[in-house]
Amino acid sequence: MTECSEIVPASHGRAFTMHTGQFAVITNSHGNQVVDAWAISADDPNDVMSMDHTRSVNSNIFFKQGMSAVGTSRLKMLTLVEDSAALAHDTLLCPCNSALYRELGCEEGHRSCSGNFHEALAEKGIVQSFTPASLNLFMNVPVRGDGAVERLPPASQPGDRVVLRAEMDLVLVLSACPQDVTVINGIGRTPKDVTVDILDQLPSGGE
Repeated sequence: MTECSEIVPASHGRAFTMHTGQFAVITNSHGNQVVDAWAISADDPNDVMSMDHTRSVNSNIFFKQGMSAVGTSRLKMLTLVEDSAALAHDTLLCPCNSALYRELGCEEGHRSCSGNFHEALAEKGIVQSFTPASLNLFMNVPVRGDGAVERLPPASQPGDRVVLRAEMDLVLVLSACPQDVTVINGIGRTPKDVTVDILDQLPSGGE
């Protein structure tokens, strides 16, 4: 049963209330769109999903199917239970912000994932004093042997999806990344919408 189905418009963000055991199905309708993701505990707004603790717990710099993302409490927040493209999702790069776009020569007011995070939370009546590091779903950032990172177009195809299971009551924030200068959202450099379904259970054959 679909509890919530929503389009996250290109270059914008949305926040979703999730209860323990619910699933967020994030569909990359066009295949090229990176989605920055955050989670905040419903019981403790200071407990936010932490990429450094997540890398520590998983002993991996990437986020892959079967792994869990944890908060600053080291408690599990989200588990990646399905990934149709079997990707290595990025945990290293920062969420884009206004300073980054200034460096890229964009005009003031360019939308950003950091801005989307705070806008989406404000619609839920939540204020955060900082922007946590994001889990960058579908982002293709391989790491070379010398430690250098590359920024490549997403390896996903239209219709690919990831499914995240909530391991606690939380607020999930998603941003359809506004990056239109580099190829992080594909060689067309054109952000696209994504579809999000919040489900109590997956259809038969899922988790």
